[in-house]
This record gives sequence, structure tokens and C-alpha cells, in this order.
Amino acid sequence: MKTDHWFYGLFQSAPDLITLLLLPAAGVTPGVPSLAAEGSGDALYRLDAPELKAVNHRLDGVFWPRSGERGTPERPVVLLEVQMHSKPGFKHRLWAQTARFAQLCPGVQHLEVVVLVPHRRLRLGPCELPFQLEAFLAGVHWLSLEELSQRPGLDPLISLLTLPVLPKPEIPSAIDQILQPRPDLLDTVLSIMGERFPHLTREEIMALINLPTDHLRHTRWAQEWMEEGRREGRQEGEAHGRAAEAAAVALRLLDLRCGSLSEASTARVETLPLAQLEALTEALLDFNGPDDLTVWLAAHAG
Repeated sequence: MKTDHWFYGLFQSAPDLITLLLLPAAGVTPGVPSLAAEGSGDALYRLDAPELKAVNHRLDGVFWPRSGERGTPERPVVLLEVQMHSKPGFKHRLWAQTARFAQLCPGVQHLEVVVLVPHRRLRLGPCELPFQLEAFLAGVHWLSLEELSQRPGLDPLISLLTLPVLPKPEIPSAIDQILQPRPDLLDTVLSIMGERFPHLTREEIMALINLPTDHLRHTRWAQEWMEEGRREGRQEGEAHGRAAEAAAVALRLLDLRCGSLSEASTARVETLPLAQLEALTEALLDFNGPDDLTVWLAAHAG
């Protein structure tokens, strides 16, 4: 607006003027306080005009009702956020991205915000928040997986959601309750267990969830596992073949430089890994006898 500059100049010279505008909005009939000028020690406010740069917000999920994208009280549009780790700025970000969504989708009339957390002890923001932010957060549905897991008679899909937070001893029985009515969820269960316990081998995961091997034979997880094992086996075989070839070359060259080697020295060379065999092949060009090999092995082969 053409008058924006004029208003800014007025408020900049007397920022406490805002107090006269706020009091009537609160239902209070103000007196006429003296307004301190900008820069004086008595001023209650200062004024600036910061530029709010655009921030990209990636929503975890938006559920649009098939009955209409405006939403209804019974079938609202739902924004879903999954937050599994502490993040001090999360509440402010949630507020900002919800407002941004409402700005970009002005046709939405009924909106709900759902946040999935592992437990309510998660630190997602400061204790003291602006009143407007507190009011927004009061309308958010906070779902604790820890509390959800303690409800009796859960649907298998709800039980599936709780697997990332279940205590380890409770996992086998929970998985059994999931798979008895829904065996088709086995691949998903195994995938979740692999993500939760990345330090465990697949055999250890199988032992943890107490599933017979024949249950796994036709799963995608097992097929990927077998393919991975075959690939690793091929790689190990190729590496072993290259090491054996390098050992043979090194022994032939050592025979020329150092003469016949003892059985013990030959055995040590044959057990060297490929990288050390390559280093030995270069170093032996300066050898003058078997003693040089002994010294090199002591320094490089442990």
C-alpha cells in the first residue's frame, strides 16, 4: 500500500502507540498514557521490519478424505507428523508448517493435526511458549506409541506401529499376535526389526522374534538376504582368488631374489591378505636374501 511507509514512519517514531491499539481489543477503556519516543529510555517497545524468508516444509503425510478435499467434521483433512527423537524447535516448526499448509490450501475447512511420538517424555520445545502457540498445540492429537502399546486387544496394524518402542522381551509375543491374524505382514515385521536392530545379524533377528525358518523361506526379506549372501560369497571368492594369484606371483619372485624359502616363510606369505601381498611384491625388488623377507614380515605382517 502507498500508506505503508507513512504508517511505518509513525510507529517507528512512537512505537508505544501500539499499546493504545491493543487495549481496546482486550475490552479495556484506556486512559491516555504518555507515549515515549523511539530511543528514549522509557519506551516500552521498539519497531523493526524483518524480512521473513521462505522456508520449505516437507510434511510427513497429508490424509485427504475421498468424500471431498474440504474435509468434514467426521472426515477431516489430517496432517501427520512422526517425530521419534527430541528436537527443541519441533513445536514451532509444526505451528509454522500447519499455517503454511492452510495458506496454500485455503479450501480446507476441517483440519486435524496428528503427531506420533515414541513417548511423552520427548523434548520438542521450551516449556514456556507464546499463548497462541499453546492454543494451537492444545488442538493437536499427540499419540504416544508407548501408551498405545499398553492398550488391550489392539488391531494388528496398530500393534505393528508399536514395534519400534516395545521392550525387547515383549517383541516375540507381540509379533505372534500380529502374524496370527495377518501373516501377510511378515515382510513388514522383518523390515521393522531390521531397522530397529541394525547391529544384529539376520540369524539373530530370527532368533529374537522366535520364528521358524520355514516361515521365512518365501518372504521378500529372506530372498533379499539369500541374494545378499550369494553376492557376498561371490565377492569373497573373487577376493580369495586374487589373493591366491598374488601369493603365487610373490613366491616366484622371492625364489628368484632370495632363493628357496622355508616352509614357515612360504606359509606366512600364502596367508597374507591381498593388500599386503601387493606391498610385498613391490618391496621384494630390494631384497638380497631370506633375511630381508623375515624383517619385512616382522614389520608388516605382525
